[in-house]
Amino acid sequence: MRRRIAKISSGAVGITYRFQYEQPIDWSSPFIVCPNHTSNLDISAMCVLITGDCSFMGKEELSEEPVTGLFFRTIDVPVNRDSKMSSYRAFKKAMEKLAGGVTMIIFPEGKIADDYPPQLEPFKNGPFRLAVESKMPVVPVTILNSWEILWDNGLKYGSRPGICNIFVHKPIETAGMSIDEADVLKDKVYDTIKKKLAENDHR
Repeated sequence: MRRRIAKISSGAVGITYRFQYEQPIDWSSPFIVCPNHTSNLDISAMCVLITGDCSFMGKEELSEEPVTGLFFRTIDVPVNRDSKMSSYRAFKKAMEKLAGGVTMIIFPEGKIADDYPPQLEPFKNGPFRLAVESKMPVVPVTILNSWEILWDNGLKYGSRPGICNIFVHKPIETAGMSIDEADVLKDKVYDTIKKKLAENDHR
């Protein structure tokens, strides 16, 4: 239902998503997907991209929003990062979902940056500890230009029709990693996305 909502609502205002893959990905297997985040469109883009079962992990305030609330109270994983207990519960729930074959989508910046044009923010540790402990591959995703179509929630600069270009990098395997290598994994994903953004920065 969410995938249909994303396609219909975006298409109705002239927004579409174009995906380019470094290599083909079989979405019937679970992954941890880590995209950069500059626009509310990024959520719709991930719903369209991933054709298998998927859930988001995000801030618990999304449970109170009219659109995201339904999903964050049912299939998604809300987390209060200021609460160690909430973070622990969210981590365990995400582990259970991955074990059940559900792909987890986590924006590692944890928020949309306040600066415009947006810059890539430092990554949180959580997604990469989760990847190492669950031994699930990480798929970095570079969302190249959604901010040009709708930055953040669109209230400040509005929106326009257009194509959101998204590059899906090849999965990074974590099966042989120890928990001490979670930071190495985080840096690798960060550098992968930052490099792709730099290649396509025509500002």
